[in-house]
Amino acid sequence: MFKTLAKCVREYKKPTILTLIFITGEAIIETLIPFITAQLVNTIKAGADLAEIWKIGGVLIVMAFGSLACGGIAGYTCAKASAGFARNLRHDMYYRVQTFSFENIDHFSTSSLVTRMTTDVSNVQMAFMMLIRTAIRSPLMLIFSVVMAFVMGGPLAVSFVVIIPVLVFGLMLVAKKAMPAFHRVFRKYDRLNESIEENVRGMRVVKGFARENYEKKKLGDASEDIRKDFTKAERWVSLNRPIMQVCLYFNMIFVLVVGSRMAILGEHGVDVGQLSAMLTYGVQILMSLMMLSMIYVMLTMSAESMKRICAVLDEQPSLKYPENPVFEVADGSVDFDHVDFKYSAKAERFALSDVDLHIRSGMTVGVIGGTGSAKTTLVQLIPRLYDVTDGAVRVGGVDVRNYDIESLRNAVAMVLQKNLLFSGTIRENLQWGNPDATDEEIAEACRLAQADEFVRSFPDGYDTFIEQGGTNVSGGQKQRLCIARALLKKPKILILDDSTSAVDTKTDALIRAGFRSYIPDTTKIIIAQRISSVQDADLILVMNNGAIDAMGTHEELLKSSPIYREVYEQQTGNTDEGNGGEHDGE
Repeated sequence: MFKTLAKCVREYKKPTILTLIFITGEAIIETLIPFITAQLVNTIKAGADLAEIWKIGGVLIVMAFGSLACGGIAGYTCAKASAGFARNLRHDMYYRVQTFSFENIDHFSTSSLVTRMTTDVSNVQMAFMMLIRTAIRSPLMLIFSVVMAFVMGGPLAVSFVVIIPVLVFGLMLVAKKAMPAFHRVFRKYDRLNESIEENVRGMRVVKGFARENYEKKKLGDASEDIRKDFTKAERWVSLNRPIMQVCLYFNMIFVLVVGSRMAILGEHGVDVGQLSAMLTYGVQILMSLMMLSMIYVMLTMSAESMKRICAVLDEQPSLKYPENPVFEVADGSVDFDHVDFKYSAKAERFALSDVDLHIRSGMTVGVIGGTGSAKTTLVQLIPRLYDVTDGAVRVGGVDVRNYDIESLRNAVAMVLQKNLLFSGTIRENLQWGNPDATDEEIAEACRLAQADEFVRSFPDGYDTFIEQGGTNVSGGQKQRLCIARALLKKPKILILDDSTSAVDTKTDALIRAGFRSYIPDTTKIIIAQRISSVQDADLILVMNNGAIDAMGTHEELLKSSPIYREVYEQQTGNTDEGNGGEHDGE
């Protein structure tokens, strides 16, 4: 885990090392200051002249400024290193997610990934900051102060033999009690973020069903659950200071009572200077121990965040990239050779079973089937969003596993069921299909997708700003813009996954007519619920329970496929053609 995280330090190794150096210098100087101060006190007590006093005082002033400089530089380099480390963590996680297949993404919810890149990274950043600064300074201060206390105080240092174990035990007990609550909190953050994200995305549905109070209660319950765990953890952590203060006051009383007597009687070489030094070293030792306790709490608390971040960074893409990839897709032909597929190796049943399908380049293929019939699963294998379990999928005569993944996906344009528009202008969204597209090309793609008319009706036309997720356009408008975006790619294969469900049948027909004229050589695969959207296709597939139940033209399927005929009759209310088909078939 630490090895994985250490790789993210990279260009910030120098400020990290500088932090360690200056922190060490600060700790040494701060430990020596009480020693020099004791000498100054003893010098003044002995009646030394002013020059001698100024000499020692000057040394103290120089050391104070030296400590200040070391601390200031260490603070700057520490902030630079920790902020850079956090930046690299987010960068590496985001880029790792970009390499994930859909199978990998299925392992993590969207809310979980958001939490890992925000809350978890912030926790790890804080832990890193404490690690390179406080976690170095505190042990050094503790060691140096204990050594100097025994050097200067002699028998007085015995108090530390008693209070250090007591303080360590108390602080470790606090940390042990607080940790389980912190662990629970971070697991609950995912559920809280998921609830917030779901509520914000579905705000229109919530308001439509007047479920505001229910959603408020659900969010309130999740927040209250986190509050209780945090309160419980902080209740224990708050005991750190009282425990430390008890030990501090015990040490002060012991040093003042016992040390004063020794100084008065002149025993063991204890003088006023030694007393002041012992009091200072006592504070330094106890503060160091308390800081170590806080560091332990913070690091333990951050351990869960570290594991969650490493889970993303260590996740290996399920898609294996070929050593010598093919960069050119010859044409839009698609072949499924006895393909079996399941989403997980642990899954009991196949999502697709023995799919044998051959599509010539330029064909228009319709796909229909009930919910859960694996229509979407079928087309997701073409751009290699998933890898087949058995068999092979070939595009342009080449197994998709042998292609450069970017080249393959540039040749396959896919308008998904849940395609999104991103925040930005309409033009910027459309240029996802082709960054170099001219205004004429953009307008032509929109005309073919039946989007140009409504776009030009906006005051700002193609410069109209689209809100995140496309919330300021209708469902039908969003679909048409997504189709236009796909057309701008000029792909060899165009896949529409129920992408015209929100437009009327007339507009649907016009879009398909545009396809025939604009991209005649492009293979078009159209998943639809409406028979009218696919009935003029060169080939229609009827999917059922993860298998191709029947295939053929509209007329052929009316005769041979009971499923297709039933759907047709339900949608059209026309049984004549279906009955005629049965008769002809006989």
